[in-house]
Amino acid sequence: MRKSLATAAGALLALAASVLAAPAPAQADTQAAPGFHVTDGRLLDATGKDFVLRGVNHAHAWYPTRTTQALKDVKALGANSVRVVLATGDRWTKNDTADVASVVARCKENRLVCVLEAHDTTGYGEQEGAVSLSRAVAYWTSVKDAVQGQEKYVVLNIGNEPYGNTGYASWTSDTANAVARMRAAGFRHTLMVDAPNWGQDWSFTMRDHAAEVFAADPDRNTLFSIHMYGVFDTADKVRSYLERFTSRHLPIVVGEFGDMHSDGDPDEDAIMSTAQQLGVGYLGWSWSGNGGGVEYLDMATGFDASRLTTWGQRIFSGANGIKQTAEEAGVFTDGGPATGSCAVSYSLSDWGNWFDVDVTIRNTGTTAVKGWQLAFAFPGGQKLNSVWNANAVQQGSEVRASNESWTETIPAGSTVSFGFNGSSTGTNGVPAAFTLNGSTCVKS
Repeated sequence: MRKSLATAAGALLALAASVLAAPAPAQADTQAAPGFHVTDGRLLDATGKDFVLRGVNHAHAWYPTRTTQALKDVKALGANSVRVVLATGDRWTKNDTADVASVVARCKENRLVCVLEAHDTTGYGEQEGAVSLSRAVAYWTSVKDAVQGQEKYVVLNIGNEPYGNTGYASWTSDTANAVARMRAAGFRHTLMVDAPNWGQDWSFTMRDHAAEVFAADPDRNTLFSIHMYGVFDTADKVRSYLERFTSRHLPIVVGEFGDMHSDGDPDEDAIMSTAQQLGVGYLGWSWSGNGGGVEYLDMATGFDASRLTTWGQRIFSGANGIKQTAEEAGVFTDGGPATGSCAVSYSLSDWGNWFDVDVTIRNTGTTAVKGWQLAFAFPGGQKLNSVWNANAVQQGSEVRASNESWTETIPAGSTVSFGFNGSSTGTNGVPAAFTLNGSTCVKS
């Protein structure tokens, strides 16, 4: 998305109600794939586990100093992935090799799959200053050292919304050429490609030609991304578009969407419920920092995770939301604690209207836990204030605490500790249950 998205020129075409049958596209041998790979229309991680993106977009190119905390916060709220805005240097200051490598490292620290996208292509052919997909390929080649060897953790989104509402007939050939050039340059990552028409594909160009682009990838490892704003304002339009891909075994993800927009009112409930029913990934726009009249798309006010907007509350905690449906990639969860292989001590010091807590997590399993998130619910009217040796986010009564860099690893048989203080308006007490990376822990 650009900061002020143009309304689609002309009347928007009605989305087809019927799903056309088509044979499944040929699949390449993915046995040698070093990381994420597509098989039978599904995105699999390096462990062979089905992976469904459930996350948000973060505007790193414009707010680089916010990235470290933003990734911690979205992880603490339950996301399994983040789509990170990067700049090629053509429209915005270039994110160079060192900076991209730092972003990847921060994603891995927070056990987030990193979808990296080049934003300077946005609206090419219509937006002044926008660059071609060919130029985006040159950018990826220039920062290749930052992502080489990170195929287990990184998806490369070649260019954001690569055409506006003019010139989009070239999308098929230009996208196929960009994919081929990326492969020729040695990139083995899953590649994500965006639709034209400011990402919304009202012309059905991507929908009708995706199989050609997929077949042009010698690795057969291309993921298609649709952006759903005002064009997708009914449940029928959402389902018809996504089913056109899933029925043909073509991998599709909703790379951006919001709960409202200047070009119309997207049906976010239908987007999220249909994505869940079809096993399709989604990445909401965006964590914080929107301008140009679309500030309402911020999920967190002023990058503050304790001040989620209505949109932020909806995508993280609503029906079919991130907290309810996200599962970590297998590369992070394999070797993690199984049920009963962790124990939590919660030492409460209560002074009436305020309190301190010391928390100790013991890894009672036989393998180290690298990267953790501890979830629990306050039993009364407690409010979290400051935290030390961890990061924590509270939403309602629920608290999610995640590691700092120096508390990332819990060796087998060892512990890590963190603490926090807060205020209380009711009876205080110890939470009824704790889960570590989704697995239930023993209370000690």
